[in-house]
Amino acid sequence: MNGGLFPERLTDGDFRPVVAAYYFKEWNGFRMGYHTHRATEIMYVIGGTCSVELMPGGHTDKIELTLTKGEFIVLDANVPHRLIVEGTCRMLNLEFRFAERDGLVPPVGRLALEEKTVRQLLACPQSFVVLRDPHDFQQALKSLVLELDASPSGNGPMTELLFGQLLLLLARLYHLSSADGSGVQEQYIRRCIRFMHQHYDLNLTVPEIAASVNLHPGYLQRIFKRSVGMPLMSYLTAFRMERAKMLLRQTAIPVADIADYVGVGSRQYFHLLFRKHTGMTPVDYRKSASTHHYDDDEYYESENF
Repeated sequence: MNGGLFPERLTDGDFRPVVAAYYFKEWNGFRMGYHTHRATEIMYVIGGTCSVELMPGGHTDKIELTLTKGEFIVLDANVPHRLIVEGTCRMLNLEFRFAERDGLVPPVGRLALEEKTVRQLLACPQSFVVLRDPHDFQQALKSLVLELDASPSGNGPMTELLFGQLLLLLARLYHLSSADGSGVQEQYIRRCIRFMHQHYDLNLTVPEIAASVNLHPGYLQRIFKRSVGMPLMSYLTAFRMERAKMLLRQTAIPVADIADYVGVGSRQYFHLLFRKHTGMTPVDYRKSASTHHYDDDEYYESENF
């Protein structure tokens, strides 16, 4: 492995993509063993849901991802991984590598010189990326596969043109996904926090929050604590208490009803949480707020991740 998604030497010669394998497959209740490929792999979910477990840094660095319809992973060669399907999942897989050869389409290095998004894709530091498709990529991928079926050699002029289009679409999707400059994990954390900020009034569970960002619950909890500095549910509880403080200060909602507004089903449990968070009961806090001014907690308002 080279530490990134593609080898650095791609810009040093006339490298063009060559398809190694491709297939449609519907999986039903399937658990694959860990394995590697000698080529870059695209795993596109056409329908259903699956989990992909990766070990990009060896057996001590396992990453668990959930992919749903319209999402796909691009995986560097030689990364140990396996597919797990609990229900049903239909996929389109494409494996390819780069080779120095003549062709109609400009080599990858020249595309990178002329297209900023291609340069960005080739410089991707991760050994995998997960992207969501606005339908164009799936259509281009299907067109390429159908042309490969129709072409006796598998590398005719139409195949080259379609693969060039696919590579450009991939580069643009990657550019859009990283437009804010954040790393892959930080993007998941930001989306997770946004989901909690928008649904804190509901009885959220870790699996539901993880499903909103298409990650395995255990993996999300690990990267969340590492990035934010506190466990996922602790963050949600603290955010709920900040919202409760705001409602107690700025509205006339009865104290007994505040628990429902912030997603804590039990009023008794809400009182315990609020007192632990503020050192005061909700009633005492409202009385104190009538004579003192409290600023909202800037940490939770700013969505630092």
